[in-house]
Amino acid sequence: MSEIRRRAVVAGAGIGGLTAAVALYRRGWQVTVCERAPGPAAVGAGIVLAPNALRAFDAIGFDVTRAAGSAAPAALGLRRPGGSWLKRADTGAMTARYGSPPLAVHREALVDALTAGLPEGAIRYGAAVTAVDGAEDPAGRPVVRTASGEFTADLVIAADGIHSPLRRRHHPAHPGLRYSGETAWRSVLPADGPAPAEAAETWGRGERFGVVPLADGRVYVYATAVAPEGYRPADLRAELLRRYGTWHDPIPALLRRLDPAAVLQHDLHDLAAPLPRYHQGRLVWLGDAAHAMTPNLGQGGCQAVEDAVVLAHLLDGTDAAGIPAALAAYSAARCARTDALRVRSRRAGRIAALTNPLAATARDLAVRATPARATQRAMDDLFGGVNGMPVSVAVRS
Repeated sequence: MSEIRRRAVVAGAGIGGLTAAVALYRRGWQVTVCERAPGPAAVGAGIVLAPNALRAFDAIGFDVTRAAGSAAPAALGLRRPGGSWLKRADTGAMTARYGSPPLAVHREALVDALTAGLPEGAIRYGAAVTAVDGAEDPAGRPVVRTASGEFTADLVIAADGIHSPLRRRHHPAHPGLRYSGETAWRSVLPADGPAPAEAAETWGRGERFGVVPLADGRVYVYATAVAPEGYRPADLRAELLRRYGTWHDPIPALLRRLDPAAVLQHDLHDLAAPLPRYHQGRLVWLGDAAHAMTPNLGQGGCQAVEDAVVLAHLLDGTDAAGIPAALAAYSAARCARTDALRVRSRRAGRIAALTNPLAATARDLAVRATPARATQRAMDDLFGGVNGMPVSVAVRS
């Protein structure tokens, strides 16, 4: 008699949802990913995968470098608009300490590589999840209702993004999202000009600009500015040149290469308060749906990857009856770490977005004066692992 395969339905085909699907599929699960978009499409801009995310991918046997391509900048750090460095880190030292430096990839390439790790037909496009019935019953099998049909599952994973309909439906008393006070622009420039060797974020007063070289000669650029929620400039190119056009090289040259039609703009939000837990019965949240955070620490996508791999590890070897207990263990493992990073990212954003000239000058002096050992401790907390254990140990097969 053949073994009955447990079935997981994943709501959302972003990085977190696809990572969870790949991790479970490699452990023998039948997986169905329900995605609201009508079909595969170019998604997002760039993403920098920190060492903790890379170790998590390694734990499930997914080689980011081989699958999606990647680039490790020669150095990375913080600069001022005039070009002077506030902090600078050599990626060789990060490799020696963490096993790998942060790697920059194009989100589309990463999504494509994860998609290729699933069986044909596992992703159902145009199938937005509208409801999950019976998820709270730990002894039952939830029914996932979508725009194109329904599925019965042993496990439902809500990876449906920052505006998660499943979070709103199952946590109706939660206050939802909070606007950070900043809007952001992101784009990837084609490989038709010189690419910088170093990744850097430049801090002005209420404005920031980031430059990240990618593996194929393209350049990921992003910018943030303090602005009213919903603000959209009538002339994007003029707006960006006005704000950043006099900053240090190579920013002006990169702005001249920018195609306004290829720029994404999003207001930056995070959760106003933590969720009480990341599971209900056989329904579990991960990524932005569970703990949306601002991008100031570069950990939003990385924590989604950690979520997915830890969840798969805790489910490994469980039968259908053991799934609710595994989800409770997942909540216990993930809530404290991810919420601490959400709060820390919010605070970092407030500091980076200072607009008062005296306050911004004091901030810059404080950054320069921060001892190397304090910076190292902060990075260890980000990159060191889950609940004090290296990710490779906490989630190894």
